[in-house]
Amino acid sequence: MTEQEQTVILEAREILARYFNQNPVLASWQAVLDYCALTVRGEVECFHVLYLDRKNRLISDVLVSVGTVDYVPVYPREVLKRALLMNATALILVHNHPSGDPEPSEADLKMTKEIQRGCKALGLMLHDHIIVGAGREISLRGRGAI
Repeated sequence: MTEQEQTVILEAREILARYFNQNPVLASWQAVLDYCALTVRGEVECFHVLYLDRKNRLISDVLVSVGTVDYVPVYPREVLKRALLMNATALILVHNHPSGDPEPSEADLKMTKEIQRGCKALGLMLHDHIIVGAGREISLRGRGAI
């Protein structure tokens, strides 16, 4: 990316962060996708969790793990433990694929199912797992994988 493009992305991230801080209810799915597309990017895989309260207000966007160019370690136990500590009632999982292809891997699907089982046992709601690629995002809920 050029320096100018990097500056534009940084400014867009700041605008979205201000928007979410002022309007913390995640009422627009497009706003969530835009936020994820701009904040969860990079040369290596990064795994974020958006922790929400019962009215779908954003409690926190937590960078849970940073990995390599094609893998990020995620420990479902830690994701769920943090949800309980924050008094969250719902979560949205988000990670990027630096390759640009947002298609989920078998490991992505397996880890999502593990977190989903844990959420069900603890009375939490897993709204979605969004994978960010180059120019497009994939929703595992939209695909019927959740």
